[in-house]
Amino acid sequence: MTSRRTFIRTGLLAGAGLLTPKVFRGASPAAPVNKGLRVGIIGLDTSHSIAFAKSLNGDGASEYGGYRVTAAYPHGSRDIESSVKRIPEYTKEIAGLGVKITSSIGELLKETDVILLETNDGRLHLEQALEVFRAGKTVFIDKPVAASLSDAMAVYRAAEDFSVPVFSASSLRYMSGMDHLLKENAIGRILGADTFSPCALEPTHPDFFWYGIHGVEALYTVMGVGCRSVSRVHTADTDVVTGVWEDARIGTFRGIRGGAGGYGGYAFGEKGIEQLGTYSGYDPLLREIVRFFRTGRPPVPSQETLEIFTFMEAAHESGRRNGAAVELSEVRDRALNEVRKTW
Repeated sequence: MTSRRTFIRTGLLAGAGLLTPKVFRGASPAAPVNKGLRVGIIGLDTSHSIAFAKSLNGDGASEYGGYRVTAAYPHGSRDIESSVKRIPEYTKEIAGLGVKITSSIGELLKETDVILLETNDGRLHLEQALEVFRAGKTVFIDKPVAASLSDAMAVYRAAEDFSVPVFSASSLRYMSGMDHLLKENAIGRILGADTFSPCALEPTHPDFFWYGIHGVEALYTVMGVGCRSVSRVHTADTDVVTGVWEDARIGTFRGIRGGAGGYGGYAFGEKGIEQLGTYSGYDPLLREIVRFFRTGRPPVPSQETLEIFTFMEAAHESGRRNGAAVELSEVRDRALNEVRKTW
């Protein structure tokens, strides 16, 4: 494990980067792309690992340009029971796809070229990502990037300092119909959006980091960056978060814990109102990941990913304040101060 003192000595956070809003300006230029098609998976405590491995190693793998999962490291959460109990079964299943199971991340890195960091527990992501960055491996980090806003910031700062391309996104970013809505300008300028998704809670993570991130990412896919403040209404079965953007547009996210679940929403535009498409599984995201591995260019800039996490942290804070509006700048500045004090 990398100590925080060691992290400071490496100088990863000593420059202006994370200690000023510079980190929100977007991704740095990509480093030279890794040569090689061997994919390593870190974390077998999530169904995402199995889904990606089956697509890359299965009968339809030809569409992924030869990228193939060759090695996996199982851990993975060690204390979130819903995740821990999956590891033995998923380890056996992925080994059946011809994937070598390694005893450490270090061993995995020696035998692979690019990395899927899939560990379900965001508390481990910074520590695990640092090993990957030091090895110079391009990496996709599955949701959540981290279990705190300050750690998410540190992940991107470290990636920048090591000149390692990093990308993170929910598969809901690529739900069907998004291209029609956004690239084809189907309803003109987007004036607002409402999205919804399941929103199970996990005590070790801020409320929306664990699962609500799916619906929040769909909201940001439609609205883009620029949210100023959020307020949250919370009950046992439902959360409703309202965001007000700098240009006075409004976007809402509904998190569902009771009754029928599902993924979707509506976009409101100058020329019409359009229902968002359906969840399309993991393959649309995987195609973007493979393109990222090939080019080294993240399809989602760090600015947007970090604002998504700032939005969710502000919603968490609004819940603590009984629904009062919380400025994103407040929680962003607090997280930056935590980075200063901690790292």
